[in-house]
Amino acid sequence: MRSLLIAPADNAAALVAALASEADALVAAFDVETNAGETARANAARLLQDRSRRKLLARVSPLASGLTDRDLDAAMSFAPAAILLPQCVGAADVQQLSVKLAVREAMLGLADGATGILALVDTAKAALAARSLCGASARLAGIAWDAQALRADVGAERSRDGAPSGAVRLARDLALLAAAAARVPAFDAASAADGEALRAEALAARRDGFAGKLARDPAQAAVINAAFGAKG
Repeated sequence: MRSLLIAPADNAAALVAALASEADALVAAFDVETNAGETARANAARLLQDRSRRKLLARVSPLASGLTDRDLDAAMSFAPAAILLPQCVGAADVQQLSVKLAVREAMLGLADGATGILALVDTAKAALAARSLCGASARLAGIAWDAQALRADVGAERSRDGAPSGAVRLARDLALLAAAAARVPAFDAASAADGEALRAEALAARRDGFAGKLARDPAQAAVINAAFGAKG
């Protein structure tokens, strides 16, 4: 996967636009809090179930939030290829999510272990615990990082050229090293950049060893795909 496009699961129009994009994978974000509530999540799950030809993943609420089970109950109905777990604090969180997935796979008649886990390094705790992800679970399918969330967590300002620096850059490198140690792909953070700036950012990520990049705008997918080359 070169481009993984994140779209809010409570917004049908955004999901349809994402499905029509050139993204290699769609990540339906169920960790959203709006007035739409459970009805929107159920509708999103049905929409994605009917459009299963695209590689689909789901983002759920962090384990510490107490809302992960709610999100999994909605997301697992369309049998996502993997779950993107925010604030993933190392092996313990991956193993806890793995148990939750095993229960739902059994209930839904899915193959045991069919659902992978993408660990998201987006806090200081997650960055420091990333090394423990190696060997954490056979479900571990990749490691991604989130620059915006990390800046907020450590209180860092955005650099003038937009490139990560200081502790944020270190967290990026730790996520990349953890993925290499675990022999899983690493995915670069989503960005607000577009056009040539996005292309340069994606090319730099590819040179450093990332396999792909997260996106939040459907238009970014084509730029990311081109930067990372032919789909493998």
